[in-house]
Amino acid sequence: MELHNKVVLITGARGGLGTFVTNSFLEAGARVVGVSRSISGSDFPQERFSAIATELSNGESATRLIEAVADQWGRIDGLVHLIGGFAGGQSIADTDDATLERMLDLNLRSAFYIIRAVLPSMREQGAGRIIAIGSKAAVEPSPMAGVYAASKAGLVSLIRTVARENTDKHIAANVILPGTMDTPANRAADPGADFSKWVNPCQVARLAVHLMSNAASQISGAAIPVDGGA
Repeated sequence: MELHNKVVLITGARGGLGTFVTNSFLEAGARVVGVSRSISGSDFPQERFSAIATELSNGESATRLIEAVADQWGRIDGLVHLIGGFAGGQSIADTDDATLERMLDLNLRSAFYIIRAVLPSMREQGAGRIIAIGSKAAVEPSPMAGVYAASKAGLVSLIRTVARENTDKHIAANVILPGTMDTPANRAADPGADFSKWVNPCQVARLAVHLMSNAASQISGAAIPVDGGA
């Protein structure tokens, strides 16, 4: 198995994309610590899975999470950050402060907190892999989704900076940029769409596994689009 006994922390492990990613990492042999606001060991009943229910709303909560994982397993080989979301639907001129703050919290600040918290232990062990889920909108923004696209663009910049700052300790950082993913929630929100052009979450999950594996050891600082053929 590609990730035999690697300790991988997955934030947002339960949900539309998170379920696919968590199952793919378990199938690849990893020891997975799944994090979500509401999650339990019974969600993924495997010996190599453990759950921590928490939010990453500030730096202190991220630090406590990393300490708990390190205490349990002794190391963290990889971080897969899936937390994110969309709010908006208005032009920049009509976007209120609350929407801006929500997008920054979900799509940028949570990533900053958990990456900042995990880097010291990865640097100390001299190895680590960090993967984040961005959005195609980060590089190809569209009207009525400006703050969403801006927050995801900030995530891309954050990940690429992390990659460049940590090459000396063999820490890789990459971000996947999917288009609209074919999840039940997205189908419900846009029932008239052509689902055949949407991204299969399994594709994103398997790409994340590859980026975490030794086969991708020389890939770092990449922003990889997965657009479903759109």
